[in-house]
Amino acid sequence: MSTYRDFTLTHRGSARGTVLRTIGTRERRSHLTAPRVPTVGIDIGGTKVMAGVVDADGIILEKIRTETPDKSKSPKVVEDTIVELVLDLSDRHDVHAVGIGAAGWVDADRSRVLFAPHLAWRDEPLRDALQSRLVVPVMVDNDANTAAWAEWRFGAGRGEDHLVMITLGTGIGGAILEGGQVKRGRFGVAGEFGHMQVVPGGHRCPCGNRGCWEQYSSGNALVREARELAAADSPVAHDIIARVGGNVSEITGPLITELAREGDAMCIELLEDIGQWLGVGIANLAAALDPSCFVIGGGVSAADDLLIGPARDAFRRHLTGRGYRPEARIAKAQLGPEAGMVGAADLARLVARRFRRATRRRVERYERYAQWGLIDSPATAERKAADTRAADPTTADPTTADPTTADLTDGDTQ
Repeated sequence: MSTYRDFTLTHRGSARGTVLRTIGTRERRSHLTAPRVPTVGIDIGGTKVMAGVVDADGIILEKIRTETPDKSKSPKVVEDTIVELVLDLSDRHDVHAVGIGAAGWVDADRSRVLFAPHLAWRDEPLRDALQSRLVVPVMVDNDANTAAWAEWRFGAGRGEDHLVMITLGTGIGGAILEGGQVKRGRFGVAGEFGHMQVVPGGHRCPCGNRGCWEQYSSGNALVREARELAAADSPVAHDIIARVGGNVSEITGPLITELAREGDAMCIELLEDIGQWLGVGIANLAAALDPSCFVIGGGVSAADDLLIGPARDAFRRHLTGRGYRPEARIAKAQLGPEAGMVGAADLARLVARRFRRATRRRVERYERYAQWGLIDSPATAERKAADTRAADPTTADPTTADPTTADLTDGDTQ
């Protein structure tokens, strides 16, 4: 006779995948009724892993961070780091779900990291690997998607139904949010705006192509231009050369921004150039997507109006149909470097609700089957197990050996 345990073992894996696939179509409605419970958000980048406990209002209750393990190490090393951070936070907080914002391509089911440029992840089943080690649901998404969600829920994009997020860091990332739903594309990798080709035959990009947008408007582009001028001993670069003691390799994006704020003409001009290229790309995106708002985030956005001012000017000059159409608002992100972490935690809250409902349904079904006599009730099963152990002390305890039993009773069943 088929038992409920057989049913669960057969369907639990597929049901879990179905739950995650349906989240995207219900995000707009679901976030309003998601359980107001604390969740953990994790932002994984090339240099750091940041984890924090976030409440239902987007407030960070506690945050910890560590360095990202070297990319030459196995993916399990990064997985171990994530688990350690979650367990550390769980010691002090009642955590109900974990959301991961990964700097890489995540598949449409949000279960595998297809490729991460700064980590040794290649078609890595991250969600399932972490799910098997943590006792709470796990959600995995691209870090730009989680940042866009956070800005829409709690930051610069509140009240916008058509939002595009652009993250300016080492390269350019992005995300599309429409009608309160993150648009991930058929294969999960939408929003890679940085690899739009804007200059045919232009600068070589690490992606393998030439002329990608991020080669002209990103942290790498800013630093490259400054170092080239300094290496050529250009008169306009004397201030920055003096600041780094002649060591050109020490020129960084934050230093360029700092000198620009102090009035250095070369650094101001470089940020204007980056901003103008940013405006050109935004105009292209407006022609394709027609959002109501562009939110600019990432480390380079710290330059504020030194960057965003020129971007707005270039956007207006290059916008298709300029003068005859409404212009999208261009705003700086408000949540800073914590946006990806906060968004991952908030999206994980949706997963927590669906798993809590699934757990409740499994428990109710289990109780009905026990009432109908199709399976033993928990009390009967325990009595039989005790009798078996008494008759043969070497017999293993089936209630500890069967993970399905724990799965039926764990979690909130209110």
